[in-house]
Amino acid sequence: MYVLELGGQDDPFARREAASAASDIAPLAPGLATARDVTGRARYLAYTHRACALVGTGDPSIGSARATLQAAAIDREGTVAVRAVDVRASTGIDTQRAERALGGVLTDRGFAVDLETPDHTLYAYFADPAGDDETDAGEPCCALGWTVVESLRDFGDRQPTNRPFFQPGSMAPLEARALVNMAGARPDTTVVDPMCGTGGLLLEAGLVGADVVGGDAQAKMIRGTQRNLQHVLGGDGHPDRYPATGDWGLWRADAAQLPVADDAADAVIFDAPYGRQSRIEGELAPLVSNALTESRRIAPHCVLVADRDWSALACEAGWSVTDRFERRVHRSLVRHVHLLE
Repeated sequence: MYVLELGGQDDPFARREAASAASDIAPLAPGLATARDVTGRARYLAYTHRACALVGTGDPSIGSARATLQAAAIDREGTVAVRAVDVRASTGIDTQRAERALGGVLTDRGFAVDLETPDHTLYAYFADPAGDDETDAGEPCCALGWTVVESLRDFGDRQPTNRPFFQPGSMAPLEARALVNMAGARPDTTVVDPMCGTGGLLLEAGLVGADVVGGDAQAKMIRGTQRNLQHVLGGDGHPDRYPATGDWGLWRADAAQLPVADDAADAVIFDAPYGRQSRIEGELAPLVSNALTESRRIAPHCVLVADRDWSALACEAGWSVTDRFERRVHRSLVRHVHLLE
């Protein structure tokens, strides 16, 4: 078993993304989840900071954590370090005191402590769901686990304003990464964005190894996306951080008439125009409906992002809505994320 340290404040959303890299995920406490198995793809998750091999759980107290570690079998060699986390500042635990207490258990068992470059790092997560309004928030607990994989936190390097081509309203790379993971982007898959805009979703899908294909009705968006893809995915890529990026292709086309063969893609993902961006509000429903119908022709999975709930429209196009999330961007915008099959 593993314990996952989740990011953000929307645990169901984070758990759903984590399912792209782990199995049998269940809530443990706010900000924490358990998983049966974890793959190396957890390195590319947006809303999971790390996955740790679970040592044990107990009450959210230093004494309980110490007793849990004392009772555990430790089949590791080399130097160690302990990191204590008061998850979402929910317990008021003295994390330095917790680290000293757990470090003492490990040194008593013959381990040498190395706080700079340890061979193994033990995380102690203290969490209390009191006051959390999530229905499956769990019980107060302390979870101990040895770090197995940490996610790559380089999203700040790719902020939309740092790209060669930028337009206001571009999606942040952290959110885009989560969405492409939910869509199933990975090596040996093809992901299509028929309304690619500045290419933010394609960039993140390409970084995790997918072949990406994008289209847009505006020629300037295609030219701009080409520049952004070349900037991020071109050249030697990031062999030290990411898998070899796949191929990419772009075209100017109507999202209702994609130049893609039937069943040629593994997933479609697109951020539909928002009402305030459309000159005529009544144009939106037919536009989204046609794009959903065409998406179903070319792929078995789709992630639709919009400024409203388009579930009924998706069902009319032949999709089943497996999950839907509301993601607040700011006071006047909530993104609705639809996962479709």
